[in-house]
Amino acid sequence: MGLKHSSPQLFPGDIVEYPRNKYFSHFGIYYGERDGVPYVAHLTCRDSDSKLPLFGRALRSEIKLDPLDLLGKKYKVSNMLDDSFSARDFHNVVKPAIDDMLGREVTFDILFHNSEHQATLFRYGVKKSEQIERIYKHVMPAWNKLFEKKLL
Repeated sequence: MGLKHSSPQLFPGDIVEYPRNKYFSHFGIYYGERDGVPYVAHLTCRDSDSKLPLFGRALRSEIKLDPLDLLGKKYKVSNMLDDSFSARDFHNVVKPAIDDMLGREVTFDILFHNSEHQATLFRYGVKKSEQIERIYKHVMPAWNKLFEKKLL
């Protein structure tokens, strides 16, 4: 009767987007249930002290298995590449990859390796932005000067 479901039904392997503000969202992968509790492999990012001369300032990321209730009900399903790529087999490919990454810290390039890209890499086996390597040949020379002068 006019009620909308703000939390769509999730299936294992779905990309879950948690909007934080109008510019920024966190992304995760719906992991399924354990002992009757639904979980999301939540991809967290924070600033890293490490600087990669090739790719600029980095983000340190990790994957945590968080209960769906803990992350909140305000999410949407963002399987954004379904029209271009088929989702990979969750139980044989995606879930073991998530299990392997759980709790591990990984350093990512701040421009294009973020939680959204990591989620699409798990689900489809591809980066969301495939043109990134072509862009870097223009970005890297500009960053090198800033690194040398310690301005970045």
